[in-house]
Amino acid sequence: MLASGGLRRGLLRRLFFPFCCLLVLACAQFCPAGPARAASPDPADSPSLDRMLGSMLMLGFRGAELAPGDPFLAAVRSGNVGHVLLFDRDLPGGGERNIRSPEQLRRLTAVLRAAAPGPMFIAVDQEGGRVRRLKPRQGFMDLPSARHMGQGSPAATGALAARLGAELASLGISVDLAPVADVDSNPDNPAIGRLGRSFSPNPRLAAEHALAFGQGLARAGVIPVLKHFPGQGGARHDSHLGLTDISRCWDGGSDLLPYAEAFRRGWPGMVMVGHLFHAGLDPEHPATLSTMVVTGLLRRGLGWQGVVISDDMQMKAVTDHYGLEQAILLAVRAGVDILVFGNNLQWDPDLPEKAHAALRRLVDSGKITPERIRASWERIAALHAAYAR
Repeated sequence: MLASGGLRRGLLRRLFFPFCCLLVLACAQFCPAGPARAASPDPADSPSLDRMLGSMLMLGFRGAELAPGDPFLAAVRSGNVGHVLLFDRDLPGGGERNIRSPEQLRRLTAVLRAAAPGPMFIAVDQEGGRVRRLKPRQGFMDLPSARHMGQGSPAATGALAARLGAELASLGISVDLAPVADVDSNPDNPAIGRLGRSFSPNPRLAAEHALAFGQGLARAGVIPVLKHFPGQGGARHDSHLGLTDISRCWDGGSDLLPYAEAFRRGWPGMVMVGHLFHAGLDPEHPATLSTMVVTGLLRRGLGWQGVVISDDMQMKAVTDHYGLEQAILLAVRAGVDILVFGNNLQWDPDLPEKAHAALRRLVDSGKITPERIRASWERIAALHAAYAR
């Protein structure tokens, strides 16, 4: 008996799309061209190599206030840490971390920007619902979960995101690590479904709301981040705690749709790659460390030419299997532009120095070329310039 039209389309999507992915991945492996670049800034304005290396690092730190002699502030001032990530809670030590009140936060971001020798992104995870670093009890706006927003119209989601963006901009925050583009295909997913972080189980609705959220932030001058590529809505495990294998639950036709649609309509921010392992996309490495996924599928396959940012490189999906320098090497070779080290899942006061030194050694040894570093710096500088107008 012949399958119905809907079922036939579903079968074709599941069979044809992975075949297309394989063609893209083969191209990435055997035709290694450099990642596409944004419009290049004037070479006369190029910073030193060390500053460009620093621009590839986004780090977390401890303290709601930073004194002039604080070591982390010194790392920012030197250019070794280009961008920062803020948290409300300090996980290893308990208690508060960077966020106490709107007035305090404005002072903190002003100190960071005054110390930075170049363009700095100050980022926060403000998705809404269970994942929000700025909470109403501290004096910040209330923000419902993505699941709640997804039950309304995309226009309403965009309007809410524009209000959020205005608040973030007033606080000195320039990047929101949101929205989640993962499709809610597994309600029991410990990292997405259980937390209400997805807009919808319908890929097209998830795409519409994610795009509306990103556009709302952009209208307010805040850079959105679409995550977690290539899609982890169906996952059964949390990459904070270990390797997340999406080989059997990932459906390219639905999981990639929010990205393809966002890029088609001019996504105005960054894309975050997750620590997600898919044996059919790369039999050795998770997506963040995979040239076949980042350069092959994301850049060549879907045409994304903007900034790619990693998920937290201190998640156990990475740290249980790779050392610091090896993880940095693989991520940069894969095509990641900004490496995130939240320094909150585990605390290391020397991490800013260690991460920058590891990058520098990889360049000095010839394992990463200066041209590869410059390509990331150009994309980062172009994005900053687009939002500085």
